[in-house]
Amino acid sequence: MKTPFEELGLRAWADPNEIRAAYRALVKQCHPDAVLDPAQKEAAQQRMIQLNLAYEEALRLASPRQHAAYAQELPKADALALADRQLAKGHTEYALRQLMRSDSRDGSWFCMYGRVLMAMEQHHEAHLAFREAVRLDPENNSYRSLALDAAMAEKKEQTLAGRARKWFRRFGKK
Repeated sequence: MKTPFEELGLRAWADPNEIRAAYRALVKQCHPDAVLDPAQKEAAQQRMIQLNLAYEEALRLASPRQHAAYAQELPKADALALADRQLAKGHTEYALRQLMRSDSRDGSWFCMYGRVLMAMEQHHEAHLAFREAVRLDPENNSYRSLALDAAMAEKKEQTLAGRARKWFRRFGKK
């Protein structure tokens, strides 16, 4: 059985705009009003029903406000791609939710986890995540570099100026 995204010819991390565009393109190809033969018209109507159902479900799953969509487990590559997309948009909590849907964890997973935690300014936890990535893939120098960056951010945060900046970010925006 195809997922709604597969029915529309999309990957699982498609955003609502991509879903709408794919749906419109498919509707133009197989709309029942464009068919004259009664047998083909029936097949086109069945296809339209499938497309409409897939479209509605894909939009529901792609919406960041739909928490039920976060319950399904995803292949690690899809979870990483979704988390990266949400992180690029600045949606750190959604990125974290998508990442937690992963079916497995390796160095790349812990690296992404560390990146999300850095964006959330949780430097100590990010450092621990990058260290785990290094432990799992000791030859990857980018993981080592990110672990060092997290350690330096953690150290800066512990200075008086760092604590003041953190306090003003938290309480100064009122």
